[in-house]
Amino acid sequence: MSAAGIAQQQSELAALGVRFVFAQFTDIHGAAKGKLIPLAQLADIVHPGAGFSGPSIWGTGLPRTGARSEYYGRADLGTLHAMPWLPGHARVVLDGHVAGAPFELCPRQMLRRQVERLAARGWTLNAGLEPEFFLLQKGACGIEAEPGDRLEKPSYDSKSLLRRRGFLEKLAASLDACGLQVFQIDHEDAGGQFEVNYRYADALKAADNFMLFKMAAHHIAEEEGLIFSMMPKPFADRPGSGLHFHLSLDDAEGRPVFASVGDDARGLGLSPTAYHFMAGLLCHAPALAALCAPTVNSYKRLMCGASLSGTSWAPAFIGYGDNNRTSVARVVCRRIEWRLPDSAANPYLALAAVIAAGLDGVERGLDPGAPLNHDLYDMTDAERAARGLALLPQNLGAALDALCRDGVLAAALGQTFVDEYAKLKNAEWIEYGQQVSAWETARYLERF
Repeated sequence: MSAAGIAQQQSELAALGVRFVFAQFTDIHGAAKGKLIPLAQLADIVHPGAGFSGPSIWGTGLPRTGARSEYYGRADLGTLHAMPWLPGHARVVLDGHVAGAPFELCPRQMLRRQVERLAARGWTLNAGLEPEFFLLQKGACGIEAEPGDRLEKPSYDSKSLLRRRGFLEKLAASLDACGLQVFQIDHEDAGGQFEVNYRYADALKAADNFMLFKMAAHHIAEEEGLIFSMMPKPFADRPGSGLHFHLSLDDAEGRPVFASVGDDARGLGLSPTAYHFMAGLLCHAPALAALCAPTVNSYKRLMCGASLSGTSWAPAFIGYGDNNRTSVARVVCRRIEWRLPDSAANPYLALAAVIAAGLDGVERGLDPGAPLNHDLYDMTDAERAARGLALLPQNLGAALDALCRDGVLAAALGQTFVDEYAKLKNAEWIEYGQQVSAWETARYLERF
């Protein structure tokens, strides 16, 4: 952008009372990081960018000395927007650069590269991300939902939903002011659990919007005296929080690539390209789990098992079906709902990997097989085996092993990234394995 264009944006933000810009990037774990920059210095963070110590950022693998020790975040001024929940402040998203070039381990740059692969085909990936989360508070028994939120089957509970209207209305108004267009808010299937749905966007903007959503929700919750949590499974006996991706492709003329133009023999209204793309997701699902379900806790959500409400909406098996919420891929309205991600996922990394896996399916013409229009949890092991239904990785270690064996994702995302990610996450997995839980102590201390 020209100096005049930057000056115009400064003038518009100043008229809104903005004094500082939060220059924000996302680390490998999916956490928002950054600096406050006085509005008058906006041009400096466009070029050369806001400077950060590279080794101080999780997942960069950068040295402590030399030209490659400095991480520069260059502002994408298309993301510059006042933050209504934080008067006097705006936010802009940064793209990572090191030694004057786009940084290959910057999650946003990684997603950009996969988006460019789609663009070479004239395609745009639309992604609707559906964040689920918990609103909690400190109580006599520790961290818990508000006392009235204790229905056995709490989905769509009107009383608890309206009790939290102060937080939810502030959040919706703030997101709308930033252009996200909230269209639905509901109480989910656990006490204290909610979901906010806003309009889909192209993949890069969808990831940016999700990070904006998290920043707004954390801040507004603190102001309300609440704890906002996107931990995938904070309570053993309640459903966990997912981050379902609703995926579709448009061509250069805006036509839906996933929609069938004639009869679909499988009856789902999908095109051959959609089936190939979905087959790629299913083929690479074990490796995708490492990025879509990136924590030790994520696999407490993905395990088979009942909850207090009697229902589990988390996928455990690698398959797809017509409006089938028990499979990892659900076909609905001529789009693919990818149900593997949880709310701890880094949206840039997860979307980049999803594109890479889907494109592999398209390039190799993979076939996902017949749809499974049954409750996969009600099937016996023998029935699932007869249909070739494989289980998703059931712990982080198994998912990381799958990622390290997946040459397609390594080629697309970069072997350097896979090595760095696996190093960090394997350390997390090993540390978890060394912990002694209260369950172990209660079960074993006096048994032997």
